Amino acid sequence: QVQFVESGGGLVQPGGSLRLSCKASGTIFNGSTRVSMGWYRQAQSNQREWVAFIGTSDVTEYAEAVKGRFTISRDHAKHEVYLQMNALKPEDTAVYYCNAGQVIPIFQGDWGQGTQVTVSS
Repeated sequence: QVQFVESGGGLVQPGGSLRLSCKASGTIFNGSTRVSMGWYRQAQSNQREWVAFIGTSDVTEYAEAVKGRFTISRDHAKHEVYLQMNALKPEDTAVYYCNAGQVIPIFQGDWGQGTQVTVSS
């Protein structure tokens, strides 16, 4: 069993910044095992989509829509992953989730509650 707890969302004006955090727990995250981690988002009435991932050797990849504006990072010891979001746009408005995996999340039955990001003036 795994658990993901996301935080850091909020209301921000276009062009603003937010930093999201995700705490992962569960058997797969015990000890020193490294797991790829990703951020995903779901806008109202849309399907959940991949945003970014960070691999076991800290290689990062980003969806085209966020490339150059978002930065994913992690603290291996704490099993936490972060998403620094800059130059936010109204189309970034969504609930943001983290999960293990890369473009395809691994634990598709174990999503956390997510954190709402609203970009609006």
